[in-house]
Amino acid sequence: MRLLFLGDVVGRSGRKVVKHRLPELVSRWRLDFVVINGENAAGGFGITEPICQELLDAGADCVTSGNHVFDQKEALVFAARQERFLRPLNYPPQTPGRGANIFTARNGARVLVVNLMGQLFMPALDDPVAAVVREIEAMPLGRECDAIVVDFHAEATSEKQVMGAFLDGKASLVVGTHTHVPTADHRIQPGGTAYMSDVGMCGDYDSIIGMQKDEPLHRAMTKIASGRLGPAMGEATLSGIAVELDDTTGLATKVSALRLGPHLEEAVPTFWDEDR
Repeated sequence: MRLLFLGDVVGRSGRKVVKHRLPELVSRWRLDFVVINGENAAGGFGITEPICQELLDAGADCVTSGNHVFDQKEALVFAARQERFLRPLNYPPQTPGRGANIFTARNGARVLVVNLMGQLFMPALDDPVAAVVREIEAMPLGRECDAIVVDFHAEATSEKQVMGAFLDGKASLVVGTHTHVPTADHRIQPGGTAYMSDVGMCGDYDSIIGMQKDEPLHRAMTKIASGRLGPAMGEATLSGIAVELDDTTGLATKVSALRLGPHLEEAVPTFWDEDR
């Protein structure tokens, strides 16, 4: 089974690169399942229903989110009815939407996607470990589902690594989102779970974490806000992680970073091109 996870989509340039590149990648690599974090897709803050649908139409099977999930107030409405859109599972139970769902991949596999948010340097939510334990115990890998993807939207690398180690052998992929900077630690852990501390962003890297540079620089120099933060509008880079799973166990057998676009060194999963 072939999985692709794309990092936080930031603004119009991020949406544009996803719509331009993803359909061809789905076809070229015969991808079975695609997850995209879309929480910054609407002007850098939140997501709207039409934008969510754009990402799904481009080839995403599930759109995850994070701390900006409800910045666009319409998300409070469409989160409840769009089954392929997730908000963090460890929000209070009465929060609209769902934090996990099971999907059917293109190859017929049952894929559980879990969206979590960290606690360190983030808005206060319930314990993400307790939340994911309940979900995975109800839908264990290899019994009730064929693959498990966990999007851990968190600030601290240490908290992400704890989650990755905790879920090793219990999930197919644990991937960090939120910081918009891709890390170099993608790997398969001893128990067979693919892991990456942060997958980066789909956005313009000639920026400050996807935002135009002027306002963050002004705030750093003066400690005064002079205006709103806005997403950088230059050519974006598609950033993600590609994972191949064993169809019997649901655990990872191959993993690669994906980076296509300017400003960062390009990276592609050559093992899929070699299979063509």
